[in-house]
Amino acid sequence: MNKTIRHASVFTLLLVLALLVRATWVQFHDSKALADDKLNRRNAIEQYAYPLGDIIVAGDAVTGSKRTTGGDLAYKRTYKNGPLYAGVTGYSSQVYGATQLEGIYKDLLDGTDNRLKNPLDTLTNKRADPGDVLTTIDPDVQKAAYKALGDKKGAAVAIDPKTGKILGMVSTPSYDPSKISGSTDGEAWKALTTDEDKPMVNRALRQPLPPGSTFKLVVAAAALEDGLYGSVDEKTASPNPYTLPGTRTVLKNESASAPCENATIRTALQYSCNNVFAKMAVDLGQDKVKAQAEKFGFNADKLDVPVRASKSAYPSGMDKAQTALTGIGQFDVTATPLQMAMVSAAISNGGELAAPHMVSKITDSGGNVLQEYADGDAQRVVGSATAEGLQSAMETVVEKGTGTNARISGATVGGKTGTAQHGENNSQTPYAWFTSYAKGGDGGGGGKEVAVAVIVESSDAARSEVSGNGLAAPVASAMMRAALR
Repeated sequence: MNKTIRHASVFTLLLVLALLVRATWVQFHDSKALADDKLNRRNAIEQYAYPLGDIIVAGDAVTGSKRTTGGDLAYKRTYKNGPLYAGVTGYSSQVYGATQLEGIYKDLLDGTDNRLKNPLDTLTNKRADPGDVLTTIDPDVQKAAYKALGDKKGAAVAIDPKTGKILGMVSTPSYDPSKISGSTDGEAWKALTTDEDKPMVNRALRQPLPPGSTFKLVVAAAALEDGLYGSVDEKTASPNPYTLPGTRTVLKNESASAPCENATIRTALQYSCNNVFAKMAVDLGQDKVKAQAEKFGFNADKLDVPVRASKSAYPSGMDKAQTALTGIGQFDVTATPLQMAMVSAAISNGGELAAPHMVSKITDSGGNVLQEYADGDAQRVVGSATAEGLQSAMETVVEKGTGTNARISGATVGGKTGTAQHGENNSQTPYAWFTSYAKGGDGGGGGKEVAVAVIVESSDAARSEVSGNGLAAPVASAMMRAALR
């Protein structure tokens, strides 16, 4: 054979072998990655070829599917009361993907979850009928929160302290996921993603902010657990005015006439005395405050409900002045409304924190349970005596302190207000916080309990009228009333 022809034949054979190897590699190694690629149009075609399963609230679907009139995507997602439940469901879009429960349970809702298939379906790779996601949300609590927040920018969370079930989760301003579920909703998507109020951000879970005076509950818990003070009615060593250590900065109280000098923890919570808790944080030291905060859930790298919440943070490496500021929920302390609801829930539940969750079970199309999510495992975060003392003090706050707008006739309510500084030198409107719990009730609440946290980032109220009691406590009260009914 001619030498040139022989070389050409060998080279051609090597090229053929390389193509075979590459084709085999793609087919058996890269196939799943290519199939799952978000740019693979076939995935969207398959996902929206049939109606999706539903997200259920109290037995009723808050989602649906609608037949499209053109294009290669047969169905699109629809939402009932979309803005009301957007903070729970997230969205499922033919173009922009899926978030929150829609994203976490995508395979279940589109019928591709292997748990939905019978043996024959598995052999034939037939697509199964989609399943459903059953939530723990109480529609009355959800509606009460949404109505009470109104046109305010903020968020609210309600938890059953004994079980950890999330009864309500609202973020405002909200949006209608139906408006971005189709393939021709680019303008609506642009409007939402460029809105400076960020309506698509779930503020209840994903926007940690300074918790202000609501964090004083954590500092008080640390002091009682450490033995720095024996009870909520023991006088503290708290000069008033209090100068931040190593500085000339005098820490002021909201009311100059409040009895804050050497006040007890009960009185200090009642009047929200900054000097008491700043000094208390310094006396404890940042490590002890941090340890107690972490028991409540701060600094957790992972908190899934099952939507992942952003980390609530208590800092390290501070000087004494900075530690003092953390005692009043400032400096670099941040918390989500979920986190502050967890604090009140643990106190209400005798010192045990049940893991929060908002899905009770997932089912197949026939209602058969595929997975049931038990009530959250409870972990002790403070002793029962500490919890009882803090309950008593929080009830004083609502009965005759800074949280009177949270009172509910016939129910036992404890709470704590907070007003957190915003902007350099507090140049912007402060954040208004309220966290609380309620037990019993005059509407047949019996042994029911609920813990809530509310933040109002901004509203139409004048700056001088911004307070946890004025803006956030009425929202919490509305949610607690609904839960106890």
